[in-house]
Amino acid sequence: MRHLTRGGLYLRVADPHWTDPLSSEYTRRHGGRWNAPERFGVVYLNASVAVARAQVRHKLEKLGIRPEDLARDQGPALVNTRIPTDRYVDAVGVAGLRAIGLPDTYPLDATGRPIAHERCQPIGQTAWDAGEPGIACRSAASPEPGVGGEELAFFARRQLAVDEVESYADWFW
Repeated sequence: MRHLTRGGLYLRVADPHWTDPLSSEYTRRHGGRWNAPERFGVVYLNASVAVARAQVRHKLEKLGIRPEDLARDQGPALVNTRIPTDRYVDAVGVAGLRAIGLPDTYPLDATGRPIAHERCQPIGQTAWDAGEPGIACRSAASPEPGVGGEELAFFARRQLAVDEVESYADWFW
């Protein structure tokens, strides 16, 4: 595996009613892109507000909803946290993607279809087993290679702290 150094401010899109918006318990139970259910917890983070907005649009689109359809006090909150500077598995650069067995076109396959979570989960398990702190990856919410921005799958070996929570009305628009 290749690595990228990442650290500092990252963002999590969260339900404003969650008591612990940086908990990894949901993903530990249900899984996510880089972790299979009942294996280990991951806190999925965005590297920028633009990526966080793309996440919201991506999730709402599946429900046939647009961001402007949400009441300004009912949309997702944006949680600011600081991740420790460390060497994270590289799923951003072409060499990093090749090293973990993903195509240069990730998060899409060669035919333009999204790569399934089931393909990424064994990679995440290998990284977890190797003691890695997480995976820096291209955003699947905006899947144009090299354009979509970055996310971070932060492995829940350490607890993250909330720096600030911004309401939907304050951060999205």
